[in-house]
Amino acid sequence: MVTVNVISSDTIEIKGSKFIAFLMPMSMYNEQMTLLRALHPKAVHWVSAYRYLNEFDQIVEHSGDDGEPKGTSGKPTLSVLQGHDLINAAIITVRYFGGTKLGPGGLVRAYAEAANAAYAQAELLPYEKLIIEKIECNYSNVSMVEYESTQKNIRILSKEFGEKGAIFEIEGTGENSEAFFTVLGRSIQKL
Repeated sequence: MVTVNVISSDTIEIKGSKFIAFLMPMSMYNEQMTLLRALHPKAVHWVSAYRYLNEFDQIVEHSGDDGEPKGTSGKPTLSVLQGHDLINAAIITVRYFGGTKLGPGGLVRAYAEAANAAYAQAELLPYEKLIIEKIECNYSNVSMVEYESTQKNIRILSKEFGEKGAIFEIEGTGENSEAFFTVLGRSIQKL
């Protein structure tokens, strides 16, 4: 599986209709949908599809036709995500109507082509599941935890200071987390 961490975009034109496709990380989907509707008020459709892994490692998929004939836009867009084995990613395609109806087959081809064009512009990354854990350490070890988190590519999500020490919420891949815990050993405790 692969994923993306930045937005990529491309535009195609078919019989006067313009299709602008945006491939993005799933975390940006809602914000981008709102933004694209505001940036393109004269567009007629904002077709979307997404795929992500839920907390049980199950793939959740959704597609929306946004007023296009049923199954002619959202499903072909979702098929592009599935075909390229993209996960935790979404595609939004903005359509400006050019005056000529494309018919069901033409719409399917146009939306798939637009989604593939955005995919072709993307910088793909291998998907790695991130694990979130809480740890605690003495105040004397805070700088060591911060240093090792940078060295082992562990992201610190939050840091709290309590009576006994500092509590960190960290995120990283299984491999990076294991290396992090190996180096720090007994100077930290998992919560």
